[in-house]
Amino acid sequence: MKMKKKPNYYEYDKMVNYQKTGKYWALPIQKVFDLFQSNEKGLTDSEAQDRLKKYGSNEIVEKEKRQGMDIFFSQFKNPLILVLIIATIIAYFLHDKLGAIVILAIVFINTFLGFFQEYRSEKALRELKKYVTFKARVLRGGEISEIASKNIVLGDIIYLNIGDMIPADIRLFYVEDMTTDESSLTGESIPVLKGVEPIGEQYSLPQDIANVAFMGTSVTSGSGRGIVIATVRDTFFGKTAFYLKEKPLEGDFQKNIRKFSNFLLKIIIVMTIFIFVANAILGKDIFSSFLFALALAVGITPETLPIVITISLSKGAIKMAKEKVIIKKLSAIENFGNMDTLCTDKTGTLTEGKLSLYDHITIDGQKDDNLVLYGLLCNSAEEGKDNKLFGNPIDKAIWQSQKVIQLKSALTRYKIIRVYGFDFERKRMSAVVETDQRSIVIAKGAFESILEVCNSAMVNGHMIKLYNELISTIHDKITDYENEGYRIIAIATKPLNGLSISKDNLEKELILLGFLLFLDPPKQTAKGSLKILQNLKVNIKVLSGDSPIITRKICKEVGLPIVDDKVIIGEELDHLNDDEFRKYCYKYNVFARITPEQKYKIVASLKSQGHIVGFMGDGINDAPALKEADVGISVDTATGIAKEAADIILLQKSLRVLAHGIIEGRKTFTNITKYILNTISANFGNMFTVALSSLFLKFIPLLPSQILLNNFMSDMPLLTISTDNVDKEFLKRPRRWNIKVISMFMMYFGLISTFFDLVLIFTLIFFIKTEPELFRTAWFLESALSEMMVTFSIRTRLHFLKSMPSRWLLITSLFTSLTVITLINTTFGNRFFAFVKLPLTVVILISVILTAYFITIEITKKYFFKKFEF
Repeated sequence: MKMKKKPNYYEYDKMVNYQKTGKYWALPIQKVFDLFQSNEKGLTDSEAQDRLKKYGSNEIVEKEKRQGMDIFFSQFKNPLILVLIIATIIAYFLHDKLGAIVILAIVFINTFLGFFQEYRSEKALRELKKYVTFKARVLRGGEISEIASKNIVLGDIIYLNIGDMIPADIRLFYVEDMTTDESSLTGESIPVLKGVEPIGEQYSLPQDIANVAFMGTSVTSGSGRGIVIATVRDTFFGKTAFYLKEKPLEGDFQKNIRKFSNFLLKIIIVMTIFIFVANAILGKDIFSSFLFALALAVGITPETLPIVITISLSKGAIKMAKEKVIIKKLSAIENFGNMDTLCTDKTGTLTEGKLSLYDHITIDGQKDDNLVLYGLLCNSAEEGKDNKLFGNPIDKAIWQSQKVIQLKSALTRYKIIRVYGFDFERKRMSAVVETDQRSIVIAKGAFESILEVCNSAMVNGHMIKLYNELISTIHDKITDYENEGYRIIAIATKPLNGLSISKDNLEKELILLGFLLFLDPPKQTAKGSLKILQNLKVNIKVLSGDSPIITRKICKEVGLPIVDDKVIIGEELDHLNDDEFRKYCYKYNVFARITPEQKYKIVASLKSQGHIVGFMGDGINDAPALKEADVGISVDTATGIAKEAADIILLQKSLRVLAHGIIEGRKTFTNITKYILNTISANFGNMFTVALSSLFLKFIPLLPSQILLNNFMSDMPLLTISTDNVDKEFLKRPRRWNIKVISMFMMYFGLISTFFDLVLIFTLIFFIKTEPELFRTAWFLESALSEMMVTFSIRTRLHFLKSMPSRWLLITSLFTSLTVITLINTTFGNRFFAFVKLPLTVVILISVILTAYFITIEITKKYFFKKFEF
C-alpha cells in the first residue's frame, strides 16, 4: 500500500519566511514555482487543504468588526452618563451613599441592557455577511474551479479576467493585454499595464512592480494567470490596509441623524442650564440642584436611540435576508426604504439576463457556420471543473450553442497563437489563429467597433470594398435585428500575410463577414414587479449600454412608459451643458448607449437634486455609479469590483426581490421614527414641566434616582419597537426625516404632556397639599405610565384600536407598567427610591388624568398629521 506523502512543513515554512522579505518579482518564474512548491498545473486539493489548515484562510479581519468589550465600553460614550457617574461618586463621599448607589445601579443596568442588544445585533450582522462571497478561479490538479477567495493558499495558480477583484498578491507568468486599477493601493487612477518579465531587485514600490497583480486591486482589461506569492497580512494591501482605509461617504440617513443630534443637543443644554440656575437662585442646595439638572439632561436624552437604531436595522437586515436581500452596511437599510429613484440596467432586471445564440447570418442574409467557428476561436470563455464555463455571457453563449457539437472536428484544425482581450474602449477582442500553414486574424465585438476597423465586406462569396450605399444597407439590417430584440456581435477577419503580431497591425483593414445574433428575452415577472415599484412611488430610470432600439423594445414589452417616447443616447448627453444635463436626468427615464462615466454623472446629478438614489449594477463598468449612489445594489453573481462597491447584495437579480427589500426598509424607518417621536415629545414634556415647576416648588420635584428610573422604565418597552407592526399607509411612498416636523411634533405633544403634568402638580400641591415624598411618587407613576401608554396612540395615524401593535411591544409595556406599580408599593421601592404608598384619591386622580391625556393625544394626532406631512 502506498503511503500518502506528508506535507514538508519545514520547506513550506522557509517559503513563507522568504515571501515576507524576498523580492519574488526579481526571480525567474521557474524559480518562483520551485520556491512555492507549485507548477503551471497548480496544487492538488490535498496540498491546498494542508496549507489552508496550517496557515489559515486568506481573509483580512475587518477593522470595523466590533468585539464584545468595544460594544460594552461604547455604552459609556454619552458624556452625560460619564458626568453622572462622576457626580454620583462625589455624592457618595458627601454621605448620600444610598442615592449614589441607586443611580449607579440604574446607569449600569441600562448599560448592560444596551450591550446585550447591540452585541446580538452585531453578531447577527456578521452572520449575514457570510452570504456574500468573493470568488476566484483557481487551477488545481490541472482543472479550473471557482472557490471562495478566503480558501486561496500560497502556490495556487489564479486565472484573472476583466472585472475580477484580485484576491492575493500574484506573480504573473502569462498576460494578454492585462491592465489593473491600482488606485486603491497607490492612488494612481490610470490603469497599469502588466507584464511577466522579472523586475530588478532595487524596486520595492507597487507602482514599479509590473509583474505582480496586487490584492485589493482589479482587472480593467485583458486577462492573465499567475501564482499566489502572498496572502492576507503579507500582501502589499494587507500591510497598508489600515492607512488606506477611506472614510465612507455620509448617506442621507447619517446626515439626518447628525442634524437630529445637533437639534437635540441645543435643547438639552439650554433647558439644563435654566433648571440648574432656577433651582440654585431659589435657594435649593447647589450640589443637589446640579445633580438634579444633570439627571434631567440624561432623562431628556434618548440614550437608547443608538441601541434602538441598531436593533431595528439588524432585525430589518435579518428579515431582508429571508427575502434574498443581503445588507453589507446597516445604514443602507434606511436609504433603501426611502429610495425614491432607482437607476438600473435592463439586463437581468427587465430581461432574463441569460443570452443564447439565436442565429449566425452573413451580410447577405445566409446562415454560415464559419461565423460560429470564428466566434469560438476568438473567445475568452474557459472550461473548468465539472465542465463549468467561465467567461463573459456572450462567449459562454457561443460555447453553449447547439452548433458546437457539429464544429468540434473543425476546431481541431486551428491553433490559437495569440489573443487580445476585450476592453471597454475598443469594445472588441481579436485573435491570431493558424490553420493549414496559414495564419488569419479574427475580430469579434460590437458592430460599430468592428465596422470602424473594416475596409471591405464579404457579400455573396465575394470580397468588395465598403462604400456608402453598402454601409447604409448594413446599418438598415442592424436596425431591423435590433427592432426584433437581438443583441448583435459582428465578426471580421483577414489573412495575416507576414504582418507582425501586434494589436495595431492586426485590427486594421479587416473584412466584415457577418453577425452572431443573441437573444435575452424580457422577464415574465418584470411587468408585475415594475407595477409594485410604481405603487411604492419609486421612479425607475433605465441606464443601458445597449442600443436605443433594443432598449426601447424591452421597455415597451415590460410595460415601462418612456417619457415623451424619447430614449436619450449617450452621444446626446455629451453635447449638453451642466444645466441641461440636470434637466435631462430629472425629466427622462430611459437612457441607452451610455458610458460608465455617464452612469456615474446621472446618479450624481439626481442626488444633487435632492433624490435618494439607488443604483443597481453588476459589471466592472457599474462600480463608479454603485459607489456614488445612496444605495449601491448588486447581485451575488456580479463581478468582484461591483460587489465590493455595493451596499446591498441580491441573491437573486429581480425587481420583485428588490421591492420586498424596499418594503422592509420602510418598516424599519417607520419603527425608528415611532421611537423618536414618542421619546422626544415625552422627554421634552417632562423637562418643560420641571422647568416651570422649579419656579414655584420649594423642593426638587423628583430625586435624581427617580428621574433615571423613570427614564429606564419608559425606555424598556421601546426596545421592542423594532418588532412592531406597520400600517400599510406608511409603506405607500418613500419618507425622509424632517427636523422641522419632528420639532413641531415635540412642541405639540410635549406641551400636551406638560399640561396634564401641571394639572396633577397643581392638584397635589394646592388642593390635596401632599408632602414631597407623596408628590414625587405620584408624579413618577403618572409620568412613567403616560409615556408607555401614549406609545399605542403615537405609533399609528389610525384610531389606536384599528392598528394592532406587535405582541412583544404589548407584553413589554404591560410587564413594565406592572413593575412600576409594584415598585412604588414595596419596601424595596421605599428604601432605594423613597417611594410611598399612594392613597385611593391620588390613584383615582392619576387614572382620570391618564385617560384624558390619551383621549387628547388621539384627537390631536389627527389634526397634526393632516397639517404636517411626514
